[in-house]
Amino acid sequence: MRMIDLSSPVDARGWEPEKLTHEVITPAEGARHMAEEMSEHFGVDFDPEVLDDGELLSIDTLTLTTHTGTHIDAPAHYGTRASYREGPPRTIDELPLEWFHRPAVVLDLTDAEPGAVGADRIRAELDGLGRELNPLDIVLLHTGADQHAGTEKFFTHFTGLDGPATHLLLDLGVKVIGTDAFSLDAPFGDMLARYRETGDRSVLWPAHFAGRDREFCQIERLAHLDRLPRHGFTLSCFPVKIAGAGAGWTRAVALIDENDASDASEESAA
Repeated sequence: MRMIDLSSPVDARGWEPEKLTHEVITPAEGARHMAEEMSEHFGVDFDPEVLDDGELLSIDTLTLTTHTGTHIDAPAHYGTRASYREGPPRTIDELPLEWFHRPAVVLDLTDAEPGAVGADRIRAELDGLGRELNPLDIVLLHTGADQHAGTEKFFTHFTGLDGPATHLLLDLGVKVIGTDAFSLDAPFGDMLARYRETGDRSVLWPAHFAGRDREFCQIERLAHLDRLPRHGFTLSCFPVKIAGAGAGWTRAVALIDENDASDASEESAA
């Protein structure tokens, strides 16, 4: 079994539209902090110099959104309405674990221009896979957008899905759709330009808004999809259990059985 990391890092040195800070208390600072806390709260005097190198433990404090780095959008992210169930849409901590450890396939959209591809393109990619898509399979969209990760261009130049393309995958029983782009929808500027031109509200966030009537999740900001075969692997992408949240970070990893991968490569070549 070979493992391939498909996660982009949470890196405060890169460009992000939302605030991202990473503060570090060093082991030496941690020792002094602990001594101060012991004295203030428990009346215990402790000299940190008795520790090896005067160090205790480091502490990292981050300020970020749940949509920073590789993350999974829960149905609650798409709005407050859930026409498919009683009650509100489920949050990230309420979703079945079985959705997030499944066989996966990769669809190649690297030649598509920034904007949204339609159902015909997705159907053509599925037809060329070499195997049928099964219910609960995870579908990954390889757009190549991760080459711009850490830059402003990552948030403005990428390929997403339109509404019919999203519904096509959901009709096939898919519950998790992943992309290496910032969003499963087209870039904001592209959608807004088409709306101003046509007045058609259906072009605005159709991939996300499909989740108001169909329960599914999106994995956004994946990486290294170019290292994967088209099929013959399992994706493990359990979300962090954040109570009541509309999204959660994930360490997405492809688990590749070398024998299955060889079979997939031979089918693709044929």
